[in-house]
Amino acid sequence: MRRLLMMVALFLIGAAAFAQKPGQAVDQYGNKVDVQEVNPTERDGILVFESKDKAYKFWFDSRVQVDFGHYFGAQEWADPIGDGASIRRARFAVKTQITPDWYGEVDMELANGSFELKDAIVRYTGVKNWQFSVGSQKPDFSLSRNTSSRYLEFMERPMVVSAFAPSRHLGIFAKYSNKMFFGSASVLFQEIEGQETRDFVEANNKDYGMDEGLSYLGKVVVRPINEADYGIHIGGAVMYDVPKTSDEKAGKTPFLRYSCRNTTNISRKKYLDTDDIQYADHALVATAELAGHYDGLRVETAWMSNWTYMDPEHVVLDKPYHFQGWYAECSYLLLGGKQTYDSGSAKFNRVRPGRSWGDLELALKYEFLDMNDYEGRALNQAVFGGSAELYGAGLNFYLGKNTKIALNYQYVNNDRYANGKGKLICGLDAAGNPTNNFANVDAAAGDAGVNYHMLLARFQVAF
Repeated sequence: MRRLLMMVALFLIGAAAFAQKPGQAVDQYGNKVDVQEVNPTERDGILVFESKDKAYKFWFDSRVQVDFGHYFGAQEWADPIGDGASIRRARFAVKTQITPDWYGEVDMELANGSFELKDAIVRYTGVKNWQFSVGSQKPDFSLSRNTSSRYLEFMERPMVVSAFAPSRHLGIFAKYSNKMFFGSASVLFQEIEGQETRDFVEANNKDYGMDEGLSYLGKVVVRPINEADYGIHIGGAVMYDVPKTSDEKAGKTPFLRYSCRNTTNISRKKYLDTDDIQYADHALVATAELAGHYDGLRVETAWMSNWTYMDPEHVVLDKPYHFQGWYAECSYLLLGGKQTYDSGSAKFNRVRPGRSWGDLELALKYEFLDMNDYEGRALNQAVFGGSAELYGAGLNFYLGKNTKIALNYQYVNNDRYANGKGKLICGLDAAGNPTNNFANVDAAAGDAGVNYHMLLARFQVAF
């Protein structure tokens, strides 16, 4: 009983401390702290806590995406492509405007039972039209890459974006934006891929004194028209990319490697894969993009090119390896909704539904990616990463402001060199037998390259 009374007394003392008036509280370490009331509000399904003077704001930003995929129509000799389902994303983010000038964010991925850090940002916005950030985030390079997965026209980003556009990295970031112009510059350290990558980086640092490697990029966007319901986006970016520590293994030379799936995540097959390009010194990656929106119409297209340069002390080439691709997408809201654009970050934002219950969006696209470079090269210096083109159509059902159901149909045509660096069948040989060696494929004996159809579905809620 005495112990119970003591516990009650301690509880009452603690409650009294937290009930003190503003300006009279202490934190758990006994330090005096300033206190002000924070008002909770619900803003389109997002729970936000904000101080009365609006200098402090704290909110959660989460999403769940559940995907399903069915694949059919591949040649009889092709490797089986498995249907399936997955939790594509299960994000939990905490975002805080600490003061009018300082912002912080932690974004975590919990999909399919694994943890991965996404964004971890410290940002200063105290200079008009400028943002300065350090931490882990997406650099400003590709319009598609930087558009949130919640607001993509299709379930997955195009192949060329997945292959060449940088995703989240540790880095230093700066950007400037006004109504008609956007510019950014970034210095990138290690890519964020999970604990395994970080362990590898630290082990190489400790055992071999390896640097992490730095990459540099810049982007410029002009917006000759930029209004709420219509606008034009003309952008270009360049990146100087070097091999990172996570690409280097003990006793192995630095290399670069490019690979991607056929714009789907359920099937894990990577037909397009250059394999390791040994003794790579650096790569120059450039993109040019044109996009726009008018009421319910949204159009987006981009070309992306990669020039990979070799270390001349080990590999002598008369020209760098060259890979490239492009895509074009368009969509239209059928029930009077409006497309929106985020000027501060130069990317598309969520749609404004045309009905109280939501809207329906029709989308079409074409993609092409070529990761072959063999013409005019000796066989031992050629790269056969494969090429592919893809046609797609989609229907997006927006149910209110937070729920979306996406249905995608896609047809992909891979070439004979798209064999997953020798692991996947890519055609028939002269005897009519399946082969994973593109050099043995006899087009007269059957199709060269795996072609197939996809039916994909996503159920998404953001809250």
